[in-house]
Amino acid sequence: MKKILIAVAATAMIIPAVFANNFEKTDDSIEYRQAAFSLISYNFGDMGAMLKGQKPFDEATFSMRADNVAALSKLPHEGFIEGSDKGDTRALAKIWQDKADFDSKMKTFIDNAAALAVAAKTTDQRTIKKAFVNTGKSCKACHDGFRED
Repeated sequence: MKKILIAVAATAMIIPAVFANNFEKTDDSIEYRQAAFSLISYNFGDMGAMLKGQKPFDEATFSMRADNVAALSKLPHEGFIEGSDKGDTRALAKIWQDKADFDSKMKTFIDNAAALAVAAKTTDQRTIKKAFVNTGKSCKACHDGFRED
């Protein structure tokens, strides 16, 4: 029992370090989050093309893309480190001035992306489209308030 408690305590001390960012320079954090957003955009755009009839709807591909967006949606947030509003970025300083609102919007995006991945596993086009629209709206909510156009 004592060994288990020691292992749990050691793990508890390590976990925060795992979730800390690994960026030494703000340029690295900017590049990281932009790469994640670029991949999200590609996958989301492909799903949009299928839903708009611009390309054939393929259930397996759509589901894969939705899974990708759900996984990728978790990445960009850690790239918004203090000071990374300067440089080659469209991120506004407002992100750090109203961090609680930004964090809330990022969480909504992550949650909606996860719901889209679940919906994509169904054959119900209404459910899929609704989840897609909700995910898109949560993207737009951040763009509208926290990104320079």
